[in-house]
Amino acid sequence: MHVTTKAIVLREAAYKESDKILTILTPDQGKLTVQARGCRKKGNGLSAACQLLVWSEMTLSEFRGRWSVTEAAVELEFRRLRSDLDKLSLGSYFAEVLESVVQEESPADDLLPLLLNCLYALDQLDKPLAQVKAAFELRAVSLAGFEPLLDACAICGREPAQPRLNLTQGILHCADCGEEAGEGISMPLNPQVLAAMRHIVTCPGKKLLSFRLEGPALEQLGDVCEAYLLTQLERGFRTLDFYKQLQVPRAGT
Repeated sequence: MHVTTKAIVLREAAYKESDKILTILTPDQGKLTVQARGCRKKGNGLSAACQLLVWSEMTLSEFRGRWSVTEAAVELEFRRLRSDLDKLSLGSYFAEVLESVVQEESPADDLLPLLLNCLYALDQLDKPLAQVKAAFELRAVSLAGFEPLLDACAICGREPAQPRLNLTQGILHCADCGEEAGEGISMPLNPQVLAAMRHIVTCPGKKLLSFRLEGPALEQLGDVCEAYLLTQLERGFRTLDFYKQLQVPRAGT
């Protein structure tokens, strides 16, 4: 069977002398593991398309349950992103998150457009990296089935004057209702941060980054969105650890 589809590379691993094993995300086939034979040879026509975070049109061949790349034409390389280590490491984190939440050969629905839009923002838009990261994290975990309930306090039903987000339960609650919110850590949200989170969860995809936070508010948004994603997915990410290591020296300067 032969299939022609658009695809972005989420992960690449060297295999044998000149091959790669790729994890790709496609709009119609979902996540696939494919072999790219000979792509590590100099001058091979598949080489450019078989790199991390490259968006291409690929022709795939399936034989006995195994997929291989037979042809590929690059459409987007995100070159500016690839020349900046901070942006590249952040994009790699986005890819690792999607690899963890999308099942093999299952539809990616809105997760693939989310990844492409956020990579485009890193590559072309003058947005703070912390804003793109937080928006991706909260939107991705929501689309994966773990959307937090942010409309009102889940206990009393009122708009909370001192809002908190319970990371384990995924619910908004008042500070005074904390004892009834269930187990897990609750993090405080200032009104600006809560408004931004509501926007991220509910807005059309193309409006994802059309909010503005600065200083402590943006820092709080970043802390909450990262903590919520890690709590809900119950795992860490090596690419996130690497990205955060890059930020440490700058935070102290």
